[in-house]
Amino acid sequence: MNPSSPKPPLNVDYFADLTGELPAVEEPSVAAIGEKIRNLRKEKGLSLGELSNLTGYDVELLSNIEKRVVQPQLGTIIRLSKALDSAFSRMMAGSGDRLYSITRRDDQKVISRSTSQKSNKPLYSYRSLAPEVKGRHMEALLVELEADPDVEPSVHEGEEFIYVIEGTVVMTIGAETVDLFPGDSIYYLSTTPHLIAGKNGKATILAVLYEG
Repeated sequence: MNPSSPKPPLNVDYFADLTGELPAVEEPSVAAIGEKIRNLRKEKGLSLGELSNLTGYDVELLSNIEKRVVQPQLGTIIRLSKALDSAFSRMMAGSGDRLYSITRRDDQKVISRSTSQKSNKPLYSYRSLAPEVKGRHMEALLVELEADPDVEPSVHEGEEFIYVIEGTVVMTIGAETVDLFPGDSIYYLSTTPHLIAGKNGKATILAVLYEG
């Protein structure tokens, strides 16, 4: 190939073919996160007040999460999993019992949707791509972002890698805000305040989260 020739554009159609429209989240999946948090809290013998002291989240929010009034964001789930001594992956999609996982498109597992704590506005829907691997420390997710979330930046332990598949993503990381387009990616430490959303409509991303 002539070195001076322009590079061919990145073909993101392959990744788009993996996604399609995220299917509607069924009620049992939506309920699962709140129920897991409540069950883990009770297993540890913690009251809502004690869990509030461990996480910094107020009792009303924790109660609303357990009652499914609020669907927690990923950062909130990570902080709760740390406080409850539970692997984030177990809380998200189960512990799994396999040495490896092949996830076909039609077998992708819808987990939940997240909503704003202030207005209960939908923020994003996500589904797991590798829920069956035992002892995993990463969670690979397909996430459909909504536009203009009414939320504060997220801060939690771990690391994240984001790859944009469809749409335009607006990413605030620390004091900077950048637009990301299909084929763009970003890697960051989750301890840096961050906020991600679709811009002017929905966007789909591949997100890989490492618990740390």
